[in-house]
Amino acid sequence: MIGHYSFGRIVVNGREYTADIIVFPDGRVMDSWWRENGHRLSINDITELVDSAPEIIIAGTGASGLMKPDPDLRNILSEKGIEFRAAPSEKAVELYNELCGRKKVGACFHLTC
Repeated sequence: MIGHYSFGRIVVNGREYTADIIVFPDGRVMDSWWRENGHRLSINDITELVDSAPEIIIAGTGASGLMKPDPDLRNILSEKGIEFRAAPSEKAVELYNELCGRKKVGACFHLTC
C-alpha cells in the first residue's frame, strides 16, 4: 500500500522515497528510477516492470501530470495483455491503492512536476 504522496515524496509500505520509483506486483520497490527521455514514458523505461507480468500498470505522471506516456505505449502493453492507466501522481496513488490486492498491479511514479 501507498501511505502518502506529496510533491517529491511518496511512502510505500512504510518507507519514504524522494526519487521516482517503480513498484512491482510483489511489493518490491525500485528507487531512483530514470527514464531515457526525461518527461516521456516509453516501453524501454518499464521493461523490468513489464517482465514481472502485472495485469495492470499504473503510471503516476507527476504532481502536474508533466510526464507523458508515448502514444503507442498503451497499445504495446495491451498486446502483452497488460492494462495501462496514467494519471497525475495523486490520482494514480488512489487508483493503485484501490486495485492493490484485487489485481496484480505494477506502478511507476514520477514524484515531482
